[in-house]
Amino acid sequence: MAKTSDSWGSRMGLILAMAGNAVGLGNFLRFPVQAVQNGGGAFIIPYLVCFLLMGIPLLFIEWSSGRYGGKFGNHSTPYIFDSMVKGRILKYIGVFGIFTNLAIVAYYAYIESWTLSYVYHSIAGTFGGMSQGEVAGFFNSYVDVGVSTTGIPFEAIVFYVLCLALNTFILSKGLGGVEKVAKIGMPLLILFGVFLAIRGYTLGTSGASDLFPDANAWDGLNFLWTPQYDTLLNPKVWLAAAGQIFFTLSVGMGTIHCYASYVKSKDDIALNAVSAGFMNGFVEVVLGSAIVIPIAAGYLGLDWVINNAGFGMAFQTMPYLFQQWGPILAAVAGVMWFGLLFFAGITSSLAMGTPWIGFMRDEFGWGQKKGAWSFGALALLMGLPTVFFFQEGVFDDYDYWGGTVSLVVFAFFEVILFAWIFGMEKGWKEINIGSDIKIPLVYKFIIKFITPVLLGWVFLASIPNMVDNILHKDTYNNSSFADEYYAENFNGDGTSLGTVDEVASQQVKFSFENTRKRFDKVKEVSFEEKFIDYRTYSFKDDQSVIVKVGDVIKPGDVIAKGSFINKVFYKNIGRCMLLAMFAFIAFLVYLAYNKRRREGRATL
Repeated sequence: MAKTSDSWGSRMGLILAMAGNAVGLGNFLRFPVQAVQNGGGAFIIPYLVCFLLMGIPLLFIEWSSGRYGGKFGNHSTPYIFDSMVKGRILKYIGVFGIFTNLAIVAYYAYIESWTLSYVYHSIAGTFGGMSQGEVAGFFNSYVDVGVSTTGIPFEAIVFYVLCLALNTFILSKGLGGVEKVAKIGMPLLILFGVFLAIRGYTLGTSGASDLFPDANAWDGLNFLWTPQYDTLLNPKVWLAAAGQIFFTLSVGMGTIHCYASYVKSKDDIALNAVSAGFMNGFVEVVLGSAIVIPIAAGYLGLDWVINNAGFGMAFQTMPYLFQQWGPILAAVAGVMWFGLLFFAGITSSLAMGTPWIGFMRDEFGWGQKKGAWSFGALALLMGLPTVFFFQEGVFDDYDYWGGTVSLVVFAFFEVILFAWIFGMEKGWKEINIGSDIKIPLVYKFIIKFITPVLLGWVFLASIPNMVDNILHKDTYNNSSFADEYYAENFNGDGTSLGTVDEVASQQVKFSFENTRKRFDKVKEVSFEEKFIDYRTYSFKDDQSVIVKVGDVIKPGDVIAKGSFINKVFYKNIGRCMLLAMFAFIAFLVYLAYNKRRREGRATL
């Protein structure tokens, strides 16, 4: 077993690195969107409940488990767990703590690469004079690897490889490199965030226009903080809140275990856990909610925001909004916004590399550089399908299985292991060793009973959706290869019929009744109104449209014939790669166990 002297240079560096691990793209992109889609201010209630009953307990568990495993020279979850309990099987739960990071960084680094590219385009003034639709179209062109917006061939791939190489280089410098990035990146992130948040708070009605005369930034803020209490009875809102806690705190991944395994045996981990958790919460709730939604509402109106809130707003809408500030401020704001997102992303993705590096060093004697560059190579191999087949849904599929399901499964099992197998008495003692704060005794009860029950509920409630995903029930075109193409749902719940309005040689346009949300600012309630929406399908030369103008089509009806390679084909490729990666890591854990057994270091 290779020995390492790698350690954190200072407690502040550790806390900033841990906060950087937690503070990621989800704080600025995912949280405000989740709040808009799940009851505005009411979303904060389940969010805080999940933070206190799942987030904080998981932080305590992962910090203390990591420090405990570090005492025995273990720096990755398979053998951190192996040091906590006896048994050959339980160490394989720890495979999730390496696999999840490789699965997430594969597509997460792709988003990071967008931020780097958009910093360049902000400085170059690429978005000057573009309409909101043109800015959105620019993003759609960017993620098409065959299109170049700079003249660089395969621009999206170039920026992606550059971003991964930067991550890998920093990781090759050890914890010192990660700590330096955190000490620089986190203060700049806060600074940029404060500047943009102030703009969000002070924009008011100055962004109103003839097209959006009622635009008001304060409407966005008010909606975020005005509770729609009827949503609290909706289980989906609670599931969304739980999912946000996982995503934003980076729990259920294995990164916290790895970081904590490098602290000293008597170092306080309770205060560190709480500090990192609340710093993340501050950035998310105070800064994250004050940028995208109010600025968008300030120029496009609250109703537009309610109906268009999504992850893509950061890239498809914000550059256009910044242009309203004039060319100089637009460039400054663009650099700050996309720079903020880059620092949020890279401090998280660096953490994702440490479990793999720690595992390969502990078990196979690999050095820091070899571990780092092998991680970069694996991330590149896993990530290229998300780049090449982004528009075919592989990116979203990775996010679902690697960034959602895997987190929940791992978190559920690690809580059971910590509280019921390792034992709550030993666990509570480990949490409190060296603690500078007095942890409320109620958390002993919460960790043992409440957190497992909540996680079990989240896991069980997610199973039907997992089954639907496995069977591709989100699409009627659920065969990889087909000679017919079926109409998909026209509206969200699949109840609307489509009427053929136009038919061209390779194109068909449908009209259908849809609903959109509006917000009554006087009554402070959301309501829905019906409107006529449109959808267009385009086909290739060897495919032919078989419907005619005036036909009424229901979802699942055949609308074209020919030779089709559907999106599920590319998704299945991605899923096979995810399964292969999980099996590969499990095999490495098995080899490590045999190696330890030969060396007399294996537990029974």
